[in-house]
Amino acid sequence: MRRTAIILSFFLVLFQGKAQHESMEVFIDSLMAQMTVREKLGQLNLPVTGTIVTGQAKSSAVAEKIMRGEVGGLFNLKGVKQIREMQEIAVEKSRLGIPLIFGMDVIHGYETVFPIPLALSCTWDIEAVKLSAAIAAKEASADGICWTFSPMVDLCRDARWGRIAEGSGEDPFLGAAMARAMVEGYQGEAFDEKHIMACVKHFALYGASESGRDYNTVDMSRQRMYNEYFPPYKAAVEAGAASVMSSFNEVDGVPATANKWLMTDVLRHQWGFDGFVVTDYTAIQEMQVHGIGDLQTVSARALKAGIDMDMVSDGFIGTLEASLVQGKVTMADINTACRRILEAKYKLGLFEDPYKYCSVRRAASELYTDEHRAIARRIAAESFVLLKNEGALLPLSRKGVIGLVGPLADNRDNMSGTWSVAATPERYSTLAEAMRRAVDGRAEILYAPGCNLMYSEKEQKAAMWQRNIPRGDDKRWREEALEVASRSDVIVAAMGECAEMSGESSSRVGLEMPDAQHDLLEALLATGKPVVLVHFSGRPTVMKWENEHVPAILNVWFGGSEAADAICDVLFGDVVPSGKLTTTFPQHVGQLPMYYNHKNTGRPADTKNWYQKYRSNYLDVNNEPVYPFGYGLSYTTFSYGEIKLDATEMSLDGGEVRASVTVKNTGNYDADEIVQLYVRDMVGSVTRPVQELKGFQRIHLKKGESRTVDFTITPDLLKFYNYELEEVCEPGEFQIMIGPHSKEVRTAMLTVR
Repeated sequence: MRRTAIILSFFLVLFQGKAQHESMEVFIDSLMAQMTVREKLGQLNLPVTGTIVTGQAKSSAVAEKIMRGEVGGLFNLKGVKQIREMQEIAVEKSRLGIPLIFGMDVIHGYETVFPIPLALSCTWDIEAVKLSAAIAAKEASADGICWTFSPMVDLCRDARWGRIAEGSGEDPFLGAAMARAMVEGYQGEAFDEKHIMACVKHFALYGASESGRDYNTVDMSRQRMYNEYFPPYKAAVEAGAASVMSSFNEVDGVPATANKWLMTDVLRHQWGFDGFVVTDYTAIQEMQVHGIGDLQTVSARALKAGIDMDMVSDGFIGTLEASLVQGKVTMADINTACRRILEAKYKLGLFEDPYKYCSVRRAASELYTDEHRAIARRIAAESFVLLKNEGALLPLSRKGVIGLVGPLADNRDNMSGTWSVAATPERYSTLAEAMRRAVDGRAEILYAPGCNLMYSEKEQKAAMWQRNIPRGDDKRWREEALEVASRSDVIVAAMGECAEMSGESSSRVGLEMPDAQHDLLEALLATGKPVVLVHFSGRPTVMKWENEHVPAILNVWFGGSEAADAICDVLFGDVVPSGKLTTTFPQHVGQLPMYYNHKNTGRPADTKNWYQKYRSNYLDVNNEPVYPFGYGLSYTTFSYGEIKLDATEMSLDGGEVRASVTVKNTGNYDADEIVQLYVRDMVGSVTRPVQELKGFQRIHLKKGESRTVDFTITPDLLKFYNYELEEVCEPGEFQIMIGPHSKEVRTAMLTVR
């Protein structure tokens, strides 16, 4: 009976889904039959609103266009009352009353801000990442937003690229897992009032821009695309992402926004994507600068390639009518794009209730709640990576005198990090405020800014253009800092990048600590007092000197609205650090791009003899990173036993092997550990990476506790794309590796037949 009930339930869901699809088709057919060409093109038009406060909607620059049916959606308008006013114009003043979709860059939270995506990935906690997206969706939807331009799933291996902060690091397997979690968190089971559309970006390969320069050219083999860069996009599509955003860069000599192979052949035909594709900001217009045609030409090329919505360029609404008359596009091209936008609105439920996301009641009660803040604080603490802890300097005791020094120690605007457009930083704590709360009078906190962010006024302005960082006299501030140091038992140095030094259009050629801060840090160390570096960053930075000289380093990225309290949770041992790196930290910027899952040269480096002529070494720096992929310390220690395979051979035809390892907490703290599985395909029809992440588990162990961790290895897990771009698992020898990070693993051999 139970089996019969399951079967009946399956067919009921199938029938309901089919009926809903048919109902949507009938509705959209009827609506499109009433639409003029101009109104259809209007659905493909996504302008930005600019700043509109309550009561200004009808007099705004876009109001007339909306009334004429020339706007399909708007973005980056904040506030449910303002959004409702704009929706009223569309629904009540335009001829057909087609509702608008409202989008925003809800990248890592709304008013409750979570760690930047790169930091989120360092939790290796899929459920936490999914929850962060669900809370972001809940808050954004309460304030009128139904569409987020997230997740950004671009793989990046060159830390010079500022937008590395928005992604999940350098690994395709981990990136795919994070992409799925974000999409599922934003969209939920269905588009109820508390879930919103995800938009996967940037399709494709944006993170591989040459020299880490934003918007730059990308050129790579298709085999590399499929094996290394495509998996996170594909995973997001398979998770049901409702929309995709094209990237600025070119691929195979064609800008992605006009690249039919990407937008149609790969995305739709190979992966089965059935949502809509929107351009990035002015991407159609910018193709003129790429040199492939005027606005009319590039607009037609974008539509023919598979772009459905034009963000800001006015290329579709401004030129496609003429292109239709001239035969450069067809009515079928326009209808296809229009239908995709209308389908998205239908699936969101906007035709049934245009004001579904315009609840003033929800906006008043569901933003920046105590519950959301507590979750954000917990996840932020999970994201921090303990890079060094010489002599168990951390955790700190709540006693004596603690000196807090640095330009980021008492600055609330920087806590949330880049791309936090809905943040309300006036409500967020500074590290100084949080530390005083954390010690609760049991220790004395002395504070001094110590130095400016950097010496050059020009560089300071470039880095601080959106952030309120105090500026003063370096000499006087240093004297104050050294006075604080002389009176302190331990010094906490809050230093690193400011928020605007990473993110879009924030590429850097130098990744060392800014000069003014480095000089101050050196002076603090010279006092002989123990120093803890609380390091803020939006990317992997060059920390060779710091690793050699500073006894304790906690990398806190930009942890969001609750970052300050979360930092204190870890500093004082209320939370044991558990984050692990998802990017490689180089010794020198000249090593970039640098990543753990590289391929060998014919003359690989000898790790025991870093300088050896006629090997793939640098003459002046060895090939090793400062901190490898997957690395992160804890306040406790863990031991790993030998790998046990339940079989040493596996069949290509449906076989599977279980790989096990026993992990023991050998230290004095209950703590989480992230156990990582890597494989190496020893011989292939094409060259294969020296190591590939293929699994991970986050486990909790009490002090003294042991646990056996199991991973299931299947032929599907070992597949890759060969020279003909066929996805295959080839027979042969595979090295199985399990450990705490990519450079410290136990090994076993598996034969696939």
